[in-house]
Amino acid sequence: MTMFLDHIIVPAKDRRSSAELLARVLGVNWAEQGVGPFCPVYVNDGLTLDFDQWDGALPRQHYCFRMSEAEFDQVVARLGELGIPYRSTPHGPPDSRVNMHHGGRIVYWSEPDGHVWEALTVSYAREPRPER
Repeated sequence: MTMFLDHIIVPAKDRRSSAELLARVLGVNWAEQGVGPFCPVYVNDGLTLDFDQWDGALPRQHYCFRMSEAEFDQVVARLGELGIPYRSTPHGPPDSRVNMHHGGRIVYWSEPDGHVWEALTVSYAREPRPER
């Protein structure tokens, strides 16, 4: 059986505004109410991010999206249009630069609850394959 991640809960101080903002950055649909108390962001036909309202301190999470070159260009443009600072490294100050390591392009941003969001065009997280 092939397994896929279907959905994941994203903790947020304000689930509605967090879900709406991510959906705008990614250019995907979202809803104010889904199954249960969540605001879902419909990343694609196989993945939903369910934003959940949390009180108190939030754990800092990392979420990465692999996408086409055209989609990447659109995400970077939307970050600029929305005034969301981005950077070329997972942590540190915004530098409005694109990371070109690992054979593709990568950007990171930290909105709105301190989570680290990443968009990339080539994954560096795949299991190494033996050389033939």
